[in-house]
Amino acid sequence: MDFEIVIGLEVHAQMNTKSKIFCGCSTEFGAPPNTHTCPVCLGMPGSLPVLNRQVVEAAIKLALATDSTINQENIFARKNYFYPDLPKGYQISQFELPIAEHGKLEIEVEGTKKTIGITRIHMEEDAGKLVHDELEPVSHVDLNRTGTPLLEIVSEPDLRSPAEATAYLKKLHAIVRYLDICDGNMQEGSFRCDANISLRPVGQEEFGIRTELKNMNSFKNVQLAMEYEVRRQRDVLLDGGRVIQQTLLWNPDKAQTETMRGKEEAHDYRYFPDPDLVPVVVDQDWISTVAAGLPELPDHRRRRFCEELGLNDYDAEILTSSRELADYFELALAEYGNAKKLGNFMGTELLREYGAEEIEACPVRPSQLARLLKMIEDNTISGKIAKTVFAEMLDKGQDPEVIVKEKGLVQMSDEGELQAMVREIIAANQEQAQQFRDGKTKVMGFFVGQLMQRTKGKANPKLANKLFQQELNTP
Repeated sequence: MDFEIVIGLEVHAQMNTKSKIFCGCSTEFGAPPNTHTCPVCLGMPGSLPVLNRQVVEAAIKLALATDSTINQENIFARKNYFYPDLPKGYQISQFELPIAEHGKLEIEVEGTKKTIGITRIHMEEDAGKLVHDELEPVSHVDLNRTGTPLLEIVSEPDLRSPAEATAYLKKLHAIVRYLDICDGNMQEGSFRCDANISLRPVGQEEFGIRTELKNMNSFKNVQLAMEYEVRRQRDVLLDGGRVIQQTLLWNPDKAQTETMRGKEEAHDYRYFPDPDLVPVVVDQDWISTVAAGLPELPDHRRRRFCEELGLNDYDAEILTSSRELADYFELALAEYGNAKKLGNFMGTELLREYGAEEIEACPVRPSQLARLLKMIEDNTISGKIAKTVFAEMLDKGQDPEVIVKEKGLVQMSDEGELQAMVREIIAANQEQAQQFRDGKTKVMGFFVGQLMQRTKGKANPKLANKLFQQELNTP
């Protein structure tokens, strides 16, 4: 029996506001346990929540970026459950009337484009964190994260493979980072997802029994975990068993899923409107103001790089994978001008050392990179020497002109000086010279290599090829 995979994702994006969603406590990561708390986020009697306006604006930005319908009146609800990291005994979230619904994202997997529906986007507060003691059988509670603002983005069950789910997640990750509403750090938990996975026989309309998969803290783990769960469910069904509705944790060390608890339904949480918070009214003027400040989003930027700059889809995809990298590229391009050569150099040399989201830590500034590439264009240095210079720039942060001058790396382009060396090399390698004259043109690489070795890589390669051609073809 063949099965169809059905996946829906619930993504939690932590907003990068300085304060929490309903109080003024700091959201800074890494503070000593239980130091960023107050009566409001701890749910002390008599304390009242006050909504952070920046969280609403972040939600509006994401709704606009995903073509979602913004509900001009939406309400907060209490999601009731007991867990040690939830001091109030409920989480303030949204249920019947979220801030946005009916959105979409377009993904591409192996050249095939597909539109994935977004059911809803809603605002909520995060819970605390349990810290399990490695030496004793006890757990400690850190409530610093309690009340940190989140946007939950719930997809339609439109994803049909772990690869599609990973592509969707990467696309959403890029958007929240372009909008500058979330830092996207999966290791710190500021961008995390739960996956609902089920299998059904091909052709069946009714969904199969689903499991929820948690604890996936990287794109790699997301794909590995979903692939494992798909195999597990398929084996259960082929053996005549029945998939149990439950919540599973991904164990990256064992590369397998583990049971966490039974899967809850909405009615288990006894949602009801929060009596301490008034409805949020988002009028058209507010939406228009936020829309006017939106940045260029990754899809539009990628198309522009292809249509206006002549880049291919692959290079444009890489260069727009993060807002920081795309900004770096455009700043360098403003001084250098050759988009294709700049993109190639960044894709090979720069991204070998720094990831797309780490580019701001690179000591080589866009203007420095532009000047380095100009030195190749005007034959001051060769492309090979440029890589050596770039490595020095990464190490010391110096300007390319300083490094080239200090190390004497200026390219040799004096035709007379090079011609004398060319003749000496040919005279010393008559066997290879005859091979070239007999039609074995690949031996040209040997001759150029000999010249590069003698000049320590400083010979102009175009001029070297020209001179060897002239001398070897002269009777």
